[in-house]
Amino acid sequence: MTPACRALDAAGIEYTLHPYEHDPSSTSYGDEAVAAIGVEPDRVFKTLMALLDTDELVVAIVPVSSMLDLKALASALGTKRATMAPVALAEGSSGYVAGGISPFGQRTPRRTAIDEIALACDTIFVSGGRRGLDLELPPSQLISLLQATVATLV
Repeated sequence: MTPACRALDAAGIEYTLHPYEHDPSSTSYGDEAVAAIGVEPDRVFKTLMALLDTDELVVAIVPVSSMLDLKALASALGTKRATMAPVALAEGSSGYVAGGISPFGQRTPRRTAIDEIALACDTIFVSGGRRGLDLELPPSQLISLLQATVATLV
């Protein structure tokens, strides 16, 4: 049970666990999850952390098949610029390792933005808080629990 699962359980949100065997030599965690779970890449989302020009650390959730547009993220969250957060900062703040960062159960809750393509899916997959574990849930539940901003981020 990860902090992500505990957070969803505490909120009364139903989800499905999708564990898979993580290959330690893999460097593309999202592609690995897509192949292991066997769903379309637009339904599997990666959780990224970025720094806004205000020095605020934020969460961005985008399909693994896409690249985060940092300018779009900044605009969606009301600033001019964003940069990817250093891995050590993302790991320390979230309490998770890179490739296993979940949007749920982070040590410090952060403002979150999710790409609008999530709304076209009945369910999406996000990291469950460790490499080799994804959670499936309706995007509306994620948006509601995290009070996420929905925007074009890719």
